[in-house]
Order: sequence, then C-alpha cells, then structure tokens
Amino acid sequence: MSRYTGPRLKKMRALGVDLPGLSRKSSERRPFPPGDHGAKRKSRKSDFGLQLIEKQKLVLNYGVTERQMRRLVREAHANSGPSGDKLVEFLERRLDNVIFRAGFAPTIPAARQLVNHRHFLLNNRSVDIPSIRVTPSDVIELRIRSRKMQNILDALAATPPYCPEWITVDQANFTCTVVGTPSGTEATLFQVDVQKVIEFYSRRL
Repeated sequence: MSRYTGPRLKKMRALGVDLPGLSRKSSERRPFPPGDHGAKRKSRKSDFGLQLIEKQKLVLNYGVTERQMRRLVREAHANSGPSGDKLVEFLERRLDNVIFRAGFAPTIPAARQLVNHRHFLLNNRSVDIPSIRVTPSDVIELRIRSRKMQNILDALAATPPYCPEWITVDQANFTCTVVGTPSGTEATLFQVDVQKVIEFYSRRL
C-alpha cells in the first residue's frame, strides 16, 4: 500500500481523531464520520476493525507505507522491552517527524518534502531520506540557502507546542539537537492503542 494522498480531514473524521502530523486542520466542527449518514451512523466494531483503526492512525499520521510498518513492527518485536513502546519510538525518531516536531514544517508530509529536496543537513551532511532514524547528539540544521523560504518561516512562527523534551530547538540558528529518546507510547500527540497495532500484525508477519 502506498502513502495516502487524498483528503486528510476526511480520513481523520473517519478515524475519530485529529492527527497533527497529517494535517493542522481539526474535525472539531464535524466530529463524526464523513458521508450523508455519518452523524447518525453507530456501528459496533469487531476486534479486527478496532485493530485496523489504530493501525491506520499510525500509518496516516507518520506517513509510512504498509511495508515500512511491517518492517518496524518486526524490529520492535526483536528488541527488548514492550513492542508497542519500541514501535512508537522508531516512528518518532524518523527524520521527517523530528523536523515537524521541531517546528520547521507544519506537517510531516511537508517535512518529508523538505528533506527530499535536501533543505536540511544532518550532522553537517546533506540528506534526502526522510526515514533516517536520528540518535541522541544528532544535529539537524536548515541549509543557509533555505533560511529565507517563506513556508519554513511561517511554520516556525505559527507552530503549535509540538516540540518534545528529547529535542532542543535553536530557531535563531535554524538548528535542532536530539538530546534523548521518545518515551514509548507517551510520545504520541494523539490517542492511540498501540497494543492493538501489535495484535493486528501478530498474524501477518
């Protein structure tokens, strides 16, 4: 399955949760599923349906493909500690997510595009792979030639307080430094039952 590129608010309404990494819009005005009967529709979800919803939250918010999710779940299983916590940690440590969290982009898709176009340096080296996993002491810097881009300046000026404790940002110098690691499921910006995601893949790996 490729990355989703359709209407973002529609997906958030269908899942019943706002996904800050996917869109800055909110479903607060219409907190019900899309469609003519969305406001009246009340259906009981099966265990599979509930697992699928939780999986879709992670896939859509972080902008990963199905193949990438399977690989991350396998790696989370292979590590010590709760698999759900490790899965969230791996997703949060993606370079495009860190750039979004630091406030250089309004969403993760926007951050991914900036990385693809080589607007950032990682430890003084040019990078164009959004899925690179950062580690403590890594320094991410916006290229000098990119520091006047209006979309980046607007994001820095209007960014919500999404920056976590494990990242420090120096807006004056257009840099951010990774000073720690995400603390498992508490690292997410939205409500998600990661254990259901692990259960979803338990028979599919």
